[in-house]
Amino acid sequence: MIRRFNRYELKYVLPWTKCEAIMEDLRLHLPADRHAGQSGYRTVSLYYDSPAYDCFWAKFEGLKFRRKVRLRAYVDGSVDDIAECLVEIKQRINRTVQKRRLVLPLEQAERLCKGQSIARCADPLDQSVADEVTYLVRTMHLRPAAITAYHRHALEGLHTNAGLRVTFDTDVRSRVSALKLDASAENKLIVPPGWAIMEVKANNGVPAWMIGLLARHECQLKRMSKYCLGLATLKPLCERALLLQAGLAPLVVEN
Repeated sequence: MIRRFNRYELKYVLPWTKCEAIMEDLRLHLPADRHAGQSGYRTVSLYYDSPAYDCFWAKFEGLKFRRKVRLRAYVDGSVDDIAECLVEIKQRINRTVQKRRLVLPLEQAERLCKGQSIARCADPLDQSVADEVTYLVRTMHLRPAAITAYHRHALEGLHTNAGLRVTFDTDVRSRVSALKLDASAENKLIVPPGWAIMEVKANNGVPAWMIGLLARHECQLKRMSKYCLGLATLKPLCERALLLQAGLAPLVVEN
């Protein structure tokens, strides 16, 4: 598992039928994610934010530099069985996304994200991530803000396409209560049935053939965040007017 990387991320919201056609073309260039195969995998993330939702507003206002902290687990079965997770700092500087993460038992990860002390990490780079999380939690007064969950199909490049990864997220859901990764609670759909979020991720730039493929399938870039979409859909503080201004109104699902 790569624990630290910088890359570009492009996002698109597309009908699943179009995604299937894109995946068919992509398979000429990219194999399926070796860890997930053809069936994909389930992801659950817990996002942290300040009492004033500073991370949400930083995205909404388009700040060039912003950071957020989350816990992420890949679920094979029930969320009750989650024993460990990734602690991630996701940082955007202009168009570049940087991630730093470490793996911890769930109980330790939760303690860290409460600003509490945990055992020191053996790897100094992991410890630097833990120290940064502690700093952000304590200075921004971070606390659990929202859960997102979805099913992901992933294709990743090898050799000449190394560093290129394309993902397709379906059944995208969120909740703003029962904010624990391993809580069995209902998540509400935030992307309509039959639609998916496609993300194109590249280390040094998107290859020309990929740009041509996106143009051929008439994919239009969508600047959005699953965390912000979930919060804007489910939280009273983020009214429909905010969705309209952010260009996300077509994604609102009433359920």
